[in-house]
Amino acid sequence: MKTSLLFWITVGAIPAAALAQTNPTPKRPRIVGVAHIALRTDNLDAARKFYSQQLGFQEAFQLARPEGGLMLVYFKVNDHQYVEVFPDWRGPEQLVLSHVAFETDNAPQLRDYLAANGVKVPETVKKGMDGNMSFMIRDPDGHDIEFVQYLPGSLHSRAFGKFLPATRVSERIIHVGTTVSDRAAYDHLYRDILGFREFWHGGMRDDRTDWVDMRVPDGTDWFEYMLNVDNPSARTLGVMNHMALGVADVQAGYKTVLSRGLTPAEGPKIGRDGKWQLNLYDPNLTRAELMEPKPVRKPCCSPMVD
Repeated sequence: MKTSLLFWITVGAIPAAALAQTNPTPKRPRIVGVAHIALRTDNLDAARKFYSQQLGFQEAFQLARPEGGLMLVYFKVNDHQYVEVFPDWRGPEQLVLSHVAFETDNAPQLRDYLAANGVKVPETVKKGMDGNMSFMIRDPDGHDIEFVQYLPGSLHSRAFGKFLPATRVSERIIHVGTTVSDRAAYDHLYRDILGFREFWHGGMRDDRTDWVDMRVPDGTDWFEYMLNVDNPSARTLGVMNHMALGVADVQAGYKTVLSRGLTPAEGPKIGRDGKWQLNLYDPNLTRAELMEPKPVRKPCCSPMVD
């Protein structure tokens, strides 16, 4: 009894701050950029023509399902970014967008950090079939969001410096975007918890915000909120759930895709953000916009923060 009483007296004497230090809240590791966008298709041959022949990205590798059959193919944009294509789209009842992914330098620590901040996460982080550490969460609208840590010996790491042909129409995915129904909920996840920073917002009209650009905390890529989307058609979802491929010269990119047999519905234009862009669509209607990173005229609606 005396030993027990002494134990409780001793513990009770420890300051609260000291107790907190024994179980500190995990620190958020770095989130450095977009890792990939993953899409579904019902016509892999057509997807290969678009991403490989017309956009010039080489098919670096693929994964098979454990039970047999092709699971996905990887079109390489650069050593850290890919377009993943799953040949399992079932039709209009299923989103063409499978998920978007961001690269982190410590996936297990990020999982613990998110858990400590009230985000539902898997119980553990495991090495995937590709040899990397990764895990998924769901955003407020139910989109799957993946965080990836590239590991030595993975398919991606073994491909560093390879599969980077001069045919690539772009060398970087500069942003990805999805539909967003509740900006406050997304701000809580992306800004308050994950540390993304808004650097521009704009809209089809000056008095309405339709897009919010949120830069990753430790890099230059961004995630784009696509707001005010009500009862979207499959075509509209393809416009909204999209990727942007950075290019130095949109006009040159336009000439390149034309020479490869791709005829966009409209030519290059300057968007409301003041940047040259060209909207292209893959066979399942996902938009892949070529975009010059810097505005050539004043953006609408709000200043663009560097």
